[in-house]
Amino acid sequence: MSDAQMTLKVLLPYKVFAEAQNVVRIVAMTHQGAFGILPHRLDCVASLSAGILVFETEGKDEVYLAVDEGVLVKTGLDVRVSVRNAMSGMGLDELRVAVEEEFMQLNEQEQKLRSVLTKMEGGFVQRLAAFKQDTTLL
Repeated sequence: MSDAQMTLKVLLPYKVFAEAQNVVRIVAMTHQGAFGILPHRLDCVASLSAGILVFETEGKDEVYLAVDEGVLVKTGLDVRVSVRNAMSGMGLDELRVAVEEEFMQLNEQEQKLRSVLTKMEGGFVQRLAAFKQDTTLL
């Protein structure tokens, strides 16, 4: 196994929910589906959907967290996940039920608002990446 290991922080608006060292693998949910992150993956930003965040630390079992919508940022070996709400300490089945009951029960207005915000966030990230690429050509 490679010596490179990631550091993961899961942030809520009011506190650090979880922090893990020596992370070797992360799986997160986006609106387009699940994707995995390994230590040498290129830096990235992703808009997360409500679902189960999975991570594995070296020599230990997988850890499951139920997370609400948010943003994942990977820079180097640091991964930051900022979400509206999160839960842990339950089995995988209980976490799936919690995601469905707590995070996916939105009224129509909240769904429209989140959809618009997700599109704005995605557009902002794309424009920021294009701007950075344009400035490196100078």
